[in-house]
Amino acid sequence: MTLQSGLSSEDVSFLNDSVILITGGTGSFGKKCVEIILKYCKPKKLIIFSRDELKQFEMAQAFSDSRYKCIRYFIGDVRDKERLHRAFGGVDYVIHAAALKQVPAAEYNPFEAVKTNILGAQNIIDTAIDKNVKGVVALSTDKACNPINLYGATKLCSDKLFVAGNAYVGKVETRFSVVRYGNVVGSRGSVIPFFLGKRSTGVLPITDPRMTRFWITLEQGVHFVLSCLKNMVGGEIFVPKIPSMNIMDLAKAIAPECRTDIIGIRPGEKLHEVMISRDDARNTIELKDHYIIKPQFWFFDRRFNADGSSPVPEDFEYSSGDNTVWLTIEELQAMFSGITEVGE
Repeated sequence: MTLQSGLSSEDVSFLNDSVILITGGTGSFGKKCVEIILKYCKPKKLIIFSRDELKQFEMAQAFSDSRYKCIRYFIGDVRDKERLHRAFGGVDYVIHAAALKQVPAAEYNPFEAVKTNILGAQNIIDTAIDKNVKGVVALSTDKACNPINLYGATKLCSDKLFVAGNAYVGKVETRFSVVRYGNVVGSRGSVIPFFLGKRSTGVLPITDPRMTRFWITLEQGVHFVLSCLKNMVGGEIFVPKIPSMNIMDLAKAIAPECRTDIIGIRPGEKLHEVMISRDDARNTIELKDHYIIKPQFWFFDRRFNADGSSPVPEDFEYSSGDNTVWLTIEELQAMFSGITEVGE
């Protein structure tokens, strides 16, 4: 797997003539994933599963079912197991990207976050097993590691459910894995569109000048997820090696002419994000461009081929604050070129 060289048709040839379903398919990740899948392979069906008819209508302007005969737009909610049961008929692979992910909204609407992020995950797992889906990759977040807000806590629970889901399958061949990565450049609600919108005021609000985050582009995220879908054995959490950025460098990259106003860390926010904790280190192996957190269930361990990997040190922690790779101001500018104020 690599985040730098991109994909080729050969890398995703396993998806040819298969049926793929993307939950949350009208989101930033879903749209980029659809674009890349259609570019590099020929699926039998590509199902966009989401609950917003307007977003599906807008997405269909770019990816119409008249031009792309494999496209299906399916309105539904991961909370609705009956609807999932109908949608998963004949599906080979599921990419689970649906979530309530805004930290303040989850704090104020906790039951809604639990219903979508936790109970929705259970529905995905049960339905995938019932419908003999081959593989499910669930998208996670750095906030799921040592969570301090409800969103992170629900995603940690979701991660645990998908890992444990491999013990529920019985004789069915369904496999579940998780992909965990950091902030996505330009995704809805992210800091870049927010800063771009504030640039005209001459002032950028900064929570804390020491704040750091892991940083990945949408395209890199999709490439990594598709690579994980291809290579998964079930039960693992994939973590890519990606660079960090400092919030002050990002502010300088977006609007060097603006002054900054320090407003303090918001509730549920960390100074630095962690994707692999010290407690997970004992189960983590390192490969060239990613890590794998192996499940703690001993009977899953036989699945893993450790060729080319090595265990990380016991006191290892993968944190955005002490990362070995950092983005420069120039690299940040290159990453967000073309992003609008409202986001992608």
